[in-house]
Amino acid sequence: MKHWLKVLLVLTLVLSGLTLSNVVQAAGGEDEEESINEKFGLPIVVYGGTLNEDQKQEVREYLNVKNPEMVEEITVTGEDLVTYIEGEDRNARMFSSAKITRKEKGEGLVINRATPENITQVTDDMYANALLTAGIEDAEVIVASPVKVSGHSALVGIYKAYEVSGETLNKDRMEVANEELSIATKLAEEEGMDSEKVSELLTEIKKQIAEQNPATREDVEQIVEEQLAKLNIELSEEDRQLLIDLFEKMRELNINFDNVKNQLEQISTDIKNKIDEVVGNEGFWQGVQDFFRNLFQSIADLFK
Repeated sequence: MKHWLKVLLVLTLVLSGLTLSNVVQAAGGEDEEESINEKFGLPIVVYGGTLNEDQKQEVREYLNVKNPEMVEEITVTGEDLVTYIEGEDRNARMFSSAKITRKEKGEGLVINRATPENITQVTDDMYANALLTAGIEDAEVIVASPVKVSGHSALVGIYKAYEVSGETLNKDRMEVANEELSIATKLAEEEGMDSEKVSELLTEIKKQIAEQNPATREDVEQIVEEQLAKLNIELSEEDRQLLIDLFEKMRELNINFDNVKNQLEQISTDIKNKIDEVVGNEGFWQGVQDFFRNLFQSIADLFK
């Protein structure tokens, strides 16, 4: 009799847990009616011009577009690519898509790749860094693709979204931002650097530029060299010069990173957290293993 009482107790606990889980899921699954931001207008969804209709619908789901009337939908093509980025190919295939929701000043940039398995080269932090360089500071951006792509062309779609919303971005800054993204992915691919380490390097250099306000190319070179040494990063001479040239262009454009220092700090914190998470994964999984071992042992003890 006692044996069956124990079985009944365990089943009751399990079923109670399942019931509570279902209640929580049901409560969290209720749709909230979307509202229109009268200051910034509707979120803008930019579809890569190469997408077919089935792929476009797939992207809508990735970008959480439940009601197409609650967003403004546009398409980005190779023609836009050559408009915003000098020297690019107007015949480029464009799959990367994005949803841009503008935010109040000071809210910062929130970047999310809805399909990280398909955006193979560009990370959230790389996008955030490049967008800050381009002059985009306060927005929520979701990037998605139904097929595997590098992710570079998403920048052009975001630029076009801002133009459609009535905001003018500096073309030189857009081109430098595109160059920054290309260098970031090049370092990750060719130098074998971890993507988070690349983003950390770019962010720390920008923070030092904001703090030191370099007046000459030599000052920029010193900042780059100091951050490479600080982060224990070794690059080929060619790639070191690419970095120096990149940040010298930013200096010549008088990009004031001091205005976005808080956002750079947030990117820096996010990167460090991701690195710590990777380092701590071994301990985490050991903890999970220990938890379930103890749980099963506790259940087994009920039947002794």
